[in-house]
Amino acid sequence: MINFELKYEKTIKQFLERIDFAPDIAIVLGSGLGEFASHLEVINSFETKELAGYPSSTVEGHKGKIIIGLYGGKKVLLFQGRIHFYEGYQLSECLLPIYLVVKSGCKNLLLTNAAGGVNDYFKPGDLMLVNSFNYMSLYKEVAEVLGIGSVDQRNMFLDFPSKVINNKIRMGALNGKVTLKEGSYWFSKGPSYETPAEIKMFKKFGCDAIGMSTVHEAIFGAFLGLKVGAISCITNFAAGLSDTKLSHKEVMETGLIAKESFENLVKSTIEGL
Repeated sequence: MINFELKYEKTIKQFLERIDFAPDIAIVLGSGLGEFASHLEVINSFETKELAGYPSSTVEGHKGKIIIGLYGGKKVLLFQGRIHFYEGYQLSECLLPIYLVVKSGCKNLLLTNAAGGVNDYFKPGDLMLVNSFNYMSLYKEVAEVLGIGSVDQRNMFLDFPSKVINNKIRMGALNGKVTLKEGSYWFSKGPSYETPAEIKMFKKFGCDAIGMSTVHEAIFGAFLGLKVGAISCITNFAAGLSDTKLSHKEVMETGLIAKESFENLVKSTIEGL
């Protein structure tokens, strides 16, 4: 298992110097979803590059900012952008934000992402609560970084603590009058999008949506004792399911279309904590 405390000692120290309280919830914002930050009463914000050893985000739509603020009387720690495995980083580097969440004293983690829709009943702009995932392509790295390998350990994301926050998200959807679908999220290493043949195969294995993030963050967060929930914004049809060529631009544009419903869902979830 990677010793995060030793590897990121200076990063953790600099981060904690900027945190004045234990947040009620930490949120990682995915591609095209970063504008939720505008709803916070900001107490402090800074760029991740101000922290020694914090990996730089290189993907459009991931600003590389950390914001501490208030919403509805709740204290929020917001990561405006994430670090992806496909950017060339080690998995431990991608998990640094989650470790910082734990060090802040926060107990609730909400992960968000943009994903390709595989389920025939999903369309761009839909929101999906992740109720399971597949990460066959990443299992070796996760096991090495976390030092886990048993069936019980790798399924911790599905355990009772995370079911609690999932119910908060479901209730947030009802209160915010947001249509929320549920399904499984399939992790793909990237950086290229999947081929139509791969999508056909994933579909047969029960995949509802596919993306390049979130899974390792959820496992690590649950492993460290966080209540973890995850929401996917379906920003495009997966390869072979439409005539449109996949692009990151499409992901960003659909994120804007789903902006209102996504923000209503997150705000209602925070209010319900």
